[in-house]
Amino acid sequence: MNMRTWLSVLWPGFLLACVLELLVFALVDPSDLRWGGAGLELSRQAVYTYGFFAFWALTAASSALTLAFLSAPSGPAKQEE
Repeated sequence: MNMRTWLSVLWPGFLLACVLELLVFALVDPSDLRWGGAGLELSRQAVYTYGFFAFWALTAASSALTLAFLSAPSGPAKQEE
């Protein structure tokens, strides 16, 4: 994969991760989060950081999947005899 392909996957993922970070953490306080009934032993900044990278990974995977579908050959494959 060349640099342009990587940028076409990572840049939209980054932008959408920024938007998701703003939306989610505008409604959710990291100190209120629970895992298995116990509170998270992480600082707010750590929760924001982990959340951002999780959002970025998910949105970049979505962009990569779209790129893979666009670069796949369309139509039935021709069989040679």
